[in-house]
Amino acid sequence: MSDKAYYVYILSSFNKVLYIGITSNLRKRIWEHREGIVEGFTKRYHVKTLVYYEIYDNPETAIKREKQLKRWRRDKKISLIESMNLNWRDLYKELF
Repeated sequence: MSDKAYYVYILSSFNKVLYIGITSNLRKRIWEHREGIVEGFTKRYHVKTLVYYEIYDNPETAIKREKQLKRWRRDKKISLIESMNLNWRDLYKELF
């Protein structure tokens, strides 16, 4: 078992456009999304709010979960988010 943590996370925009990602440094990665440092989808669609995350102790399990979530239909993703974060609070502000 590794001492390192791996995070699968879901970001949302104001209009609830969703993005699913994986990282070993949640604080840094979400900060990069929020500051627009990460080029691509999240920057283009202003997807900056951390609404859901899960923690894993190995990268293979985290990658498998990320791929699984990306295959889910939107309504199932929304149900998952709301199971942890009913009001779509910005968890980044609470965590850090």
